[in-house]
Amino acid sequence: MKKDRFRYSIIGVLLCAAVLSVSINVLNDRELEGEDMGSLSANAAGLSEVEFIRDPAASGPGVTEASGELEDAKDEGAASDEGKASADIESSASSESSPSIGDAPVGADEASEGPGAEASEEETEAASETEEASESSAQAAAYEDGEQIAFSQDWEFASFAAISSGNAVYYLGKGERKGIVIAVNAGHGTSGGSSVKTYCHPDKTPKLTGGTTSAGATKAVAVSSGMNFKDGTPEHKVTLRMAQILKDKLVSESYDVLMLRDGEDVQLDNVARTVMANNIADCHIALHWDSDGLSSDKGCFYMSVPDGLKSMYPVSGNWQRCEELGDALIEGLKGQGLKIWGSNPLDMDLTQTSYSTIASVDIELGNQSSSHTDADLELRAQGLLDGIDKYFGY
Repeated sequence: MKKDRFRYSIIGVLLCAAVLSVSINVLNDRELEGEDMGSLSANAAGLSEVEFIRDPAASGPGVTEASGELEDAKDEGAASDEGKASADIESSASSESSPSIGDAPVGADEASEGPGAEASEEETEAASETEEASESSAQAAAYEDGEQIAFSQDWEFASFAAISSGNAVYYLGKGERKGIVIAVNAGHGTSGGSSVKTYCHPDKTPKLTGGTTSAGATKAVAVSSGMNFKDGTPEHKVTLRMAQILKDKLVSESYDVLMLRDGEDVQLDNVARTVMANNIADCHIALHWDSDGLSSDKGCFYMSVPDGLKSMYPVSGNWQRCEELGDALIEGLKGQGLKIWGSNPLDMDLTQTSYSTIASVDIELGNQSSSHTDADLELRAQGLLDGIDKYFGY
């Protein structure tokens, strides 16, 4: 009988060891799968107890030690279960109070209308300007150096021109071209221009200010003949020389140039010159000297857009660029030490700016009392170049 009990005790110990071994292996496997170790330990302890119930009388040092280890394992498993339950509750609460990674944050709709939306609009506008610049550069690349360009009746406002049979001349910038086209307009110089009239505005409303044509008129002379300097030199000759010097400087600085008048006479009136510049150039600069009757040099100034025209198309979308260009040109001229008229700029209702869709300025480089030697014109040309560089960010 004692031998049987001893045998059963040995069998119990061996069975316990086997169960523990199996439990440990299972625990390891299930731990990798995220199962609860404490629960498995408790199960293993439970199975061991069943084996011992079969023979409560079994005793011995090995049995007592093994039984103690199984009790410890059961206690640890229970504690593990309690800890896991607590962790699960906290995890659940956290999940309910915090959005998941894939959820849109609270206020996402409002954010889409905030600064991000403004940034998107700015990016769209910047992309549009870049596209326009690319189109302008692509168009510029289509012309040859010295190419004569005819007026197109397909251009916007083309039908408002009365004299449009002449040609402008295109000059390519030297070196690495900037991809920017400057329309240089030598004022006056169209024979027969004073005998023909064009609408002052594309909407055919009356002129707001005086000038060669008085305020209230709906039509103005197509191109005036200009004044004579005190020494008798016709203005149109000085504006042409000024345009040629400015063109040379621009080309040397890698700007392309559209010369709207490249000789003594061109059969393009003020509307035609403006429309051509709109479709080929990035800005339009008309060169003039003022006929104010003063006996001394008045200084330089530009003609700004009257407030009454700022709501008229196309002025409404362009007048600010015109004045930015005018300000830049005056700053460039001032930087060369040239006199600037104290009342600069002067609001004037001009055919040129009324039809312009690009930055466009009538710049008055003095008056009939101003010196107009080549040295004087060189200084003005450099000032204008500096202003153009400033306007385009160079």
